[in-house]
Amino acid sequence: MTPAPHTTTATATGRTADGRSTPAPASARPPGPGRTSGLRRNRGRFGQALVHLSLVAASLVVLLPLAVIFLTSLKTSREVTDTGALSLPGDWLNFGNYVTAFSDGRMLSAFGNTAFILLFSITGTVVIGSMTAYAIDRFDFRAKKLVMALFLVATLVPGVTTQVATFQVVNSFGLFDTRWAPILLYMGTDIVSIYIFLQFIRGIPVSLDEAARLDGANSFTVYRKIIFPLLKPAVATVVIIKGITVYNDFYIPFLYMPSQDLGTISTALYRFKGPFGAHWENISAGAILVIVPTLVLFLFLQRYIYNGFAQGATK
Repeated sequence: MTPAPHTTTATATGRTADGRSTPAPASARPPGPGRTSGLRRNRGRFGQALVHLSLVAASLVVLLPLAVIFLTSLKTSREVTDTGALSLPGDWLNFGNYVTAFSDGRMLSAFGNTAFILLFSITGTVVIGSMTAYAIDRFDFRAKKLVMALFLVATLVPGVTTQVATFQVVNSFGLFDTRWAPILLYMGTDIVSIYIFLQFIRGIPVSLDEAARLDGANSFTVYRKIIFPLLKPAVATVVIIKGITVYNDFYIPFLYMPSQDLGTISTALYRFKGPFGAHWENISAGAILVIVPTLVLFLFLQRYIYNGFAQGATK
């Protein structure tokens, strides 16, 4: 008998009939390091694309209303009624609306009233908030947990539900239609600033207090010379957040200061709203005048906002 010829047919296991191994098909090979890195690279690029798209969408949501307001501030009343919101003005140098908003809206007086309220509100908030946080963190008393619980409840209760009682209290003190009414309300209703100061004070070692007390310092001296100087990041954060809140608030000045001489920058724009319509070109020009100071202030102080929140989160 003649022996069978030598064959090299590969079996399913990747070996030939005589036992020699053959390379497996490309479809059966496991993914190598290069292929895995390619997949990860594609996923990374897809994730970056999603991040960029989300940032673009968020920017459009923020910038589109500002663009509409800016274009409207440069239009005439006929252009506002006859053209679309995003249509370009006929005259890019039409600053008559800004002059009308500044003069008829009494913006100079409004800026003065707003600055007065800001000064006393922010100062009172910083002093009261830091002292309250110092007392809660450094002193032990029976109602400590109850006070913290009441602060939490106060943050959850909507302020509108207590406006009737608040108005009666302010009116009974004779503060209605005065600049002290919003100042008192801004100083006494800011629970967020207390929590911000509390987070920073918890990061200050108690050993500093003990060392000062060994030198004869009392509680107020410890607060004034040790605690408060170390709260500069918290103070900057509270000043910026509180300042923007007071600057943009409309409800409290409109309710408690109805006189035109006591108008703030937020209520001054309401004077261009009449019973038969609104002068949107003048309102838009006034809105731009109101936005510019806060925008410039935020651009210069934004690092303090982010640093303050970041440091407070890690305390």
